[in-house]
Amino acid sequence: MKRVLPVVLLLACSAPAFGQAVDRQGAKQLSDDLAHYIGKKPFDIGFVKISVDGDAYKLAFDFKPVTDLMAKQQALKFDVTPYFILVKPRKDGHWDVSADVSPKGSIDFVGPEGAQHIDFSVSDNKFTGVYDPDLAAFASATGSMAGMTMTTREPKQQADVTVGAGTAAIVSTKSANGGIDFTVTEKITNFAETIKVNDPKNGLSFPAAVKAPELSVDATGKGLRTKPLLDLLAFIVATDDAAKFKADEAEFKSLLTAALPLWERIDGTYGFKDFVVESPVGKFGATQLKTAVGMDGIAKDGKINYSFKVSGLTMPQQVLPSWSVALLPTDIDLNFDGTNIDLDSMAKKTIETLDFSKDPPLPADFGKQIFADFLAKTPKAILGHSTIKNGNIEIAMEGEMTFPGKKPETSMTIDVAGYDKIVEALQTAAKTEPEAAQYFPFALAVKGFGKALPDGRLEWIINAKADGSVTVNGAMLKPADAVQDNPIMDPSDVTVPDHGSGENDDGGAGAKLKP
Repeated sequence: MKRVLPVVLLLACSAPAFGQAVDRQGAKQLSDDLAHYIGKKPFDIGFVKISVDGDAYKLAFDFKPVTDLMAKQQALKFDVTPYFILVKPRKDGHWDVSADVSPKGSIDFVGPEGAQHIDFSVSDNKFTGVYDPDLAAFASATGSMAGMTMTTREPKQQADVTVGAGTAAIVSTKSANGGIDFTVTEKITNFAETIKVNDPKNGLSFPAAVKAPELSVDATGKGLRTKPLLDLLAFIVATDDAAKFKADEAEFKSLLTAALPLWERIDGTYGFKDFVVESPVGKFGATQLKTAVGMDGIAKDGKINYSFKVSGLTMPQQVLPSWSVALLPTDIDLNFDGTNIDLDSMAKKTIETLDFSKDPPLPADFGKQIFADFLAKTPKAILGHSTIKNGNIEIAMEGEMTFPGKKPETSMTIDVAGYDKIVEALQTAAKTEPEAAQYFPFALAVKGFGKALPDGRLEWIINAKADGSVTVNGAMLKPADAVQDNPIMDPSDVTVPDHGSGENDDGGAGAKLKP
């Protein structure tokens, strides 16, 4: 399924179908149009062939000519079974696209660690969709497969992957500000991967197995510039040497500019259900494991978002100190953002500076210039509200980092519910566990810097300045570098106020340095 989509997208070069007759002349026209995007060579060597098949065009892909060509160049060796897709013109100017293939094959190449071999096989792989030339994308499409297997072999590691039945769907519409808006959903069942590592030089030799009954992917996009991107691809294919790039530099820059901002926004999530990792040290697991990534396109005030969430987390207890088991997190929710990201100015300055009559086409110090410009726009890294939970203990965090100069400035707020339970667990364990006894004084020192909140939580507001100074709840933890370049103090240098009541007169920020 994934091998069909990239090629079919290139049908954007074709004029709308309008129920045209399917004949040999139409097949030639379709071949010529497609060659604008992939070049003529794939047709000349027989990799791609378009012919008439009843009331549709048959796009056949034979990998043997490519395999033979690669073998001569000794770049890599691969063997993939031939397959074909059918495209049929519709009266509304769109195209019906379908495929029913079960590709399989192998790939051999030399990587950093030596020879590598990959085998793969996809069974009962089906695809149907409606392609809209005006969108340069599928207005709608669905795909399915019965299963897939893949094995990889390299000198120090081998892996075997199997997945069960899977489905996918795509929907695209015209975007209000140009390009397309789209949604993609994909679900795969019975994901399993077995890994065996054998690296005697580094003392590594162990197997591991990853399993999940369900893997899902969801993505949405807004304003994806499909047509300008295809125009840019066509130019690159047609301009195959340095001399042409020099001659057509103005057109290339114009096409690059027209493709901006590439997209307005793209968001995607990747999640496992009942995720399990079996290893020699025990079993790791989570009822839900999800990663989400979102990013603006090339914008003046762009944003990036990343989140990582785990619920129902379990770990093998036999490899951990007994005193730490009660403190292990069961739920993690981490959120990171980036704002004030000006990629638009960087991209436009790069396009403007490009000069293909020079080698290299950009000045040697250009990277440093645009990076300095990037920092001058004060990008900001943000830790959004994030939590780590375990029973009655919850650690919440949020903060941000800015770059006013060459050195960053950071502010962060941490508050904890159930901090006394952490101290109690360490205090109890300290009686018999030397390691816990080492952490116990530090836990008391950290509590001494905390501020008691009305709901019983303890809070720490941490500020790290560009001058090297660090304060916690207003108390100086580390002075500025220009005054005194001391490392962060040892917990034994802190006199801790009595928190027997959980409160103190100065709001909890009463820890003092020993003279």
